[in-house]
Amino acid sequence: MPDRSVPTKVINFRASEDQKALIERAAKRLGKSRTDFILDTMREASENVLLDQYLFGVDESVFRTFEAALDAPPKLNENLRRTLMTVVPWEK
Repeated sequence: MPDRSVPTKVINFRASEDQKALIERAAKRLGKSRTDFILDTMREASENVLLDQYLFGVDESVFRTFEAALDAPPKLNENLRRTLMTVVPWEK
């Protein structure tokens, strides 16, 4: 939820009627105003863009351990077996 105690600035942009209708339907589905929906969605998208650009540095031994875990075959367990045996809905 936006912090209403902070002064607000106006952000203007143009959208097609179809885009506006889609945004309004999605906002209504979530019980949000159009403004709150747009701001929440754009804040989340902006955070994801910035987080995707973040560089994590580790020393060589930590990286080798991490790489080995990625390269190792998965350990078989009941949940994995059930998942691999499940027929996806579009193939039923």
